[in-house]
Amino acid sequence: METILFLIKSAILGIVEGITEFLPISSTGHLIIAEKLLAFSGPSPNYVEMFTYVIQLGAILAIVLLYWKKIKDTLIHFFPKKVGFERSGFKFWLMIGIACIPGAVIGIALDDIADRYLFNPYTVAITLFVGGFLMIWAEKRFRSNRVGADLSVSPKQAIVIGAFQCLAIIPGMSRSASTIIGGWVAGLSTVAAAEFSFFLAIPVMIGMSALKLIKIGGLTSMTSLEMYGLGIGFFVSFLVALFVVDRFIAFLKKRPMKYFAFYRIGFGLLVLLAGYFGLF
Repeated sequence: METILFLIKSAILGIVEGITEFLPISSTGHLIIAEKLLAFSGPSPNYVEMFTYVIQLGAILAIVLLYWKKIKDTLIHFFPKKVGFERSGFKFWLMIGIACIPGAVIGIALDDIADRYLFNPYTVAITLFVGGFLMIWAEKRFRSNRVGADLSVSPKQAIVIGAFQCLAIIPGMSRSASTIIGGWVAGLSTVAAAEFSFFLAIPVMIGMSALKLIKIGGLTSMTSLEMYGLGIGFFVSFLVALFVVDRFIAFLKKRPMKYFAFYRIGFGLLVLLAGYFGLF
């Protein structure tokens, strides 16, 4: 019975991850809350922390599948001499690499501190709340941006987006929200900022998941039950993200992001109330 319950909890967390990874509402924050409510744990030390990051790769795989045509085009037209530097895949992936630099430096330097002091429901609640107001301000200030081609991102814009991505080291801020706000500040339209955020997530989340696996000692340090749970969480998050991402982009083409900000503020207040009444 305990084995079945563990696998059911893994599937529920996969659903939470698939829904929230690319929405600007913080997948890590929601997973922390869900893990607390479900009393989710594994026999191995640090398993829950590693699970939280690795199932995000399922959602990343969904991005690779949904945007495979664009990814393939960047690989086919990788060399600048064929299509020119501005339209080359080399330039596109170079901008992704540049955007990764601030997060890599800050993330590696502060990862242990964040894990030790910030991975709790109260930090999540406050950051959801503050991030919601930041989104409302940023959208009001920058939503009129009209730069729409992700291949047109400049080195300066990539650095700005990457710098904002560093905010995501705080659980509850949301990597998606941070990079979209960074995209707005850099001059991108909402859809272009969101799609650049999707592509940026590929190397970032692979790197973060690899870091967590190294810290926990690799997959061989897990029990077979933990492996099954990880596999279920990964697969479910992949399926759910396939459904969510396409509809998220369709939503952004018609409606403002402030609705997600309102949700963040409301959910943050709810988490604070739950903590006050001893539910965590």
